[in-house]
Formats: sequence, C-alpha cells, structure tokens
Amino acid sequence: MSVTFHKYQGTGNDFIIIDNREGKIELGQQQVRNLCDRKFGIGADGLMLLNSVPGYDFGMKYYNADGREGSMCGNGGRCLTKFAYDCGIHKELYHFIAVDGPHEAYFGEHGWIHLKMVDVTKVDMHKGDFILNTGSPHYIKIVSDIMKQDVYAEGKSIRYSKDFEADGINVNFVETNDNAIIVRTYERGVEDETYSCGTGVTASALVFAHNENGFNRIEVQTKGGHLAVEFEKTGSRSFENIWLCGPAVFVFKGLIEL
Repeated sequence: MSVTFHKYQGTGNDFIIIDNREGKIELGQQQVRNLCDRKFGIGADGLMLLNSVPGYDFGMKYYNADGREGSMCGNGGRCLTKFAYDCGIHKELYHFIAVDGPHEAYFGEHGWIHLKMVDVTKVDMHKGDFILNTGSPHYIKIVSDIMKQDVYAEGKSIRYSKDFEADGINVNFVETNDNAIIVRTYERGVEDETYSCGTGVTASALVFAHNENGFNRIEVQTKGGHLAVEFEKTGSRSFENIWLCGPAVFVFKGLIEL
C-alpha cells in the first residue's frame, strides 16, 4: 500500500503527517517506528494523522517515534494546524480535538501559529525540582551552563528512575537568560534529546512565572529556535488561557510503501 506523507517541523521538532480524513490508514506500532527511523525510514520525532471528527475542524492522532500512541505534542499541534491549512481547511480560529481534549489555534504575526494548551491547576515539587502536566507530564530542573549539560544521560536517568519508570516523564533543563529562558528537553517516546518540545517549553515557562497574577509572556530559546508562551496566572500554581506560539514549516512530501 502506497501512502503520501508530508514532513513538517516546528523549531526542529519534526513530524511525519498523513492525511487520514477518509479513515483508510491504520498503522501498527512497528510501522510507525519504521517510518520514524532516521536510518531506514523517513525519519522524525513523531507521526501524526489528520483525522475527520464530527464537531471539529479536524482530529489529531499522535504517535511517538517508538511507535506508541503519545500524549499531547505542542509543536505537533502547531504543525498539524499548518498542514490542515495547506490541505485547504481555512479558518480564522481552528477547533480540533487531541488526546488531552479540545484545542484552539490561529495564525498570528510572522506566520507563527498560536496553539491553546490545557489549563494547569497544580505544580508539584520533587527533590527541589518541579513536576506539572501541560498535556504531557514534565519534570523541570533549573540549571546553569545549560549547553554543558549532558541532557541525554541526565534526562534518561530521571525518566527511568524508580519514581517515573512505569509511565515515563519528559525531562526539561532550564536556564534563565535576562527576560527569557533556555530549554533543553529529553523526551520519552523518542528517548533522546529533541531540538524542541512544545509541551516542555510551556511547562518550563509556567514554572518561571514569578511575577504577580495576570497576563504573562515568556520568550523561550531552544536548540531548534525561538518560541513564546503566553498565559494568565490565576493563582500561585494555577494557569489559564495558555498559548504556545511559534513557527511551523513544511519541509517536503513523498510517497512511501507501507
């Protein structure tokens, strides 16, 4: 069976996207893993299906590079919105459904896509670090000299520690830089550092919301580029109206035999 695929990336976080609005594509774990393999397949951090869902502009189904269906992917949601636009779905405000519930998205200045994330009602502490869920679970560790961090080794040790081994957790290393933050992320499912992680960037920005309640915007630098997170802080550890803002870029398309 031949399938047309498209490759998109958001700040270096890259995805295979397949138009499945007719509902004919069913992928097994090994097939997804093979497609995402950078040596023997197309190569990507994850794979998404654009599905038709009644009551929504589209549905998002996301798979990690290991072939398992994943939790919410923020950069993926922005890339899928761009793909939907490129497929002829044109809206001022998109409404789509993902594994963590409904989302909204729109095109802002400079072609950036703004994606509304789930509300966050709590931030937990663990051995002096932070844990919160922004559609995916994240561990936030504040560091200095972030570019000298061994993100793979240190991230893997936390992700597979006894406290998190069963379900896994994404591990973010964060350094402050004037009015911005720098974030590097070890992603479960990819089991390596990625150039950017949207839900991780969002989680990191919320942890650094030190000012009074109200509107916040935090600029974020990742290995793959620049993002921003906008939100309303409604309590000491609660946040609403959270938007992940950044680019989403078409790379190439092709035909592959499944």
